[in-house]
Parts: sequence; structure tokens; C-alpha cells
Amino acid sequence: MSNKNSIMYRQVGDYKIPNLTLPPEEANITLDKWGMLHKDYLLNHKKVVFTTLLAEGKLWQYLADIDTQAQQMFYTLVEQMKEFEGVTEQLKEQDQMEWVCRMQNIEARAREIICTEWIYV
Repeated sequence: MSNKNSIMYRQVGDYKIPNLTLPPEEANITLDKWGMLHKDYLLNHKKVVFTTLLAEGKLWQYLADIDTQAQQMFYTLVEQMKEFEGVTEQLKEQDQMEWVCRMQNIEARAREIICTEWIYV
């Protein structure tokens, strides 16, 4: 009795358990910072979304897309803030400590924006 819509079962003691398997996902997806942060957020705060994506075989590709988009947005924000605030290579040559402080401030604000808009939603 195996047609296309039937579920196959296996006998375990007195119980019949369905033979369920997850659909295959692309095996060579590597996540960086943003993808891992979003995965942890989904796992701890949005378990239904996490489980649904996992069961559909779409979780890792979804996380890889978030990771790529967040990384691109981070670099774009940093460049725009540097330009707006006048953080230039000339400042770096003249006063390295000031340049480092301002760059760390810019990167921290960009990370906060990314986390608010992409990661913790």
C-alpha cells in the first residue's frame, strides 16, 4: 500500500511511527555573524518560524540570504556614515586615535541598526 500520498510507518513495540524525513538542503552553506545571530534569535524567540523553515528545507538558505543582505547593509551604512561625518583617510593620517574612535562609534551604530532591522525581527 504505497501510493504517492500515503505515509509509510514502522512498527516500534506496540506503536506505528511515521517514517518522516526532512527535505534535503544545500549542504555547503556557511553562515557568518549575521546569519548565526538570526538563527539563534529564531531558535529562542520564534520557534514556530524556525521549525517551519527547517521542515520545509528552507532554513539554511533563508539564513544565508539574511547574512548576505545584512553584511551588505552594514558596509553601506558604515560608508555612508563615514562620508556624512567626515571620517576620511586624511583624518586617519593626521590623528589615528581619533579616527579609530570615530570608526568604532560608526560601526557600533551600524551594528545596532542591522540588529534592529534585520536580526531581531
